Amino acid sequence: MDRQKAFAYNRKIVQIVTVIGIVLSIMIALAVYRSGYFKGDGEAFRQSLEAMGGLAPILFILIQVIQVIYPVIPGGVPCLVGHIVFGNALGFTYNFIGITIGSIINFYLARNYGELLVRSFVSDEQYDKYHHWIDQQDRFGKMLFAAFALPGFPDDFLCMVAGLTSMSFKRFMGIYLLSKPLTLYIYTMIMLKGAGFLSDMLNIFVRGGH
Repeated sequence: MDRQKAFAYNRKIVQIVTVIGIVLSIMIALAVYRSGYFKGDGEAFRQSLEAMGGLAPILFILIQVIQVIYPVIPGGVPCLVGHIVFGNALGFTYNFIGITIGSIINFYLARNYGELLVRSFVSDEQYDKYHHWIDQQDRFGKMLFAAFALPGFPDDFLCMVAGLTSMSFKRFMGIYLLSKPLTLYIYTMIMLKGAGFLSDMLNIFVRGGH
């Protein structure tokens, strides 16, 4: 099997698994919603968390790690859930731990398995868009800092691209720790406020309809 066929074959597998994951996520979400698990004051949900004890944050961090390596739903959703379920301080902590572990894994997956793996997760167009940075380590470091600090960049994919460069893990983590924590907190809080506003507007609309 030549390289192009290998890229296409691996990418097809990733796409199929992604679709299956999305469908399963929607089905689970609908089942939970219909069960009334979160209705009222959410007491049933809180009791479940309390019964899980220390396992709850561990499971959430694991979900966040998996989400970074193999995104099935938009990355902002787990971040919002973390803040809503665990509060701002612990929610941010668990989010950051999970995202950091996932980012490190992405870096080392690319470093160990190379281009064949990385190209399996993105289109040729997206790969080509960032591939030219691989041989420009100094400029790539600055771009990576901007990508972690600003919205709109494929952060998880760029962690893999970093693994393809000659950038040391120490420098990668230095850039990550300088740019990621504050912006992650700020953007999550903005999304949280936006979600609260939309929820209030929806409640007003529903009450107005009655």
